[in-house]
Amino acid sequence: MKSARRFAFATCLLLAAGSALAANDTPVGNWKTIDDESGQAKSIVQITDENGELKATIVKLLNRSPSDIARDGEVALCKKCDGERKDKPIEGMNIMWGVHQDGDVWSGGHILDPKTGKVYKVKLSMLDGGQKLNVRGYIGFSWVGRSQQWERQP
Repeated sequence: MKSARRFAFATCLLLAAGSALAANDTPVGNWKTIDDESGQAKSIVQITDENGELKATIVKLLNRSPSDIARDGEVALCKKCDGERKDKPIEGMNIMWGVHQDGDVWSGGHILDPKTGKVYKVKLSMLDGGQKLNVRGYIGFSWVGRSQQWERQP
């Protein structure tokens, strides 16, 4: 009877460990964005999978600069954005869309830089066993662009 319980317990541990590892094989989850120029944490972003399409939403802004803050001192607005995002709150904004898995990378979509209001093509790849995400924004070819490394959050 003891060995059956031990076996069941060990099986549960292995399944839980396997689930945790599988979760790190995908960009889905919460990420701390790190600015590639300043090295400062900029935001917490949540990446979700909606029917095979990855989307990202800014959950929280970190280390806000005075230019990020609206007149009321509370809400940061996307002042340089165009269209439907113009002057809308950055927290809660969808900044990445149309991204699909292609082997061990995710690409084919776009990402918005709320600081500049510019939209770039995007390519994502996992690093450090899924603890970091390489986010490459580019125009035209992926070698003409810039990258950030985001850190997975619990």
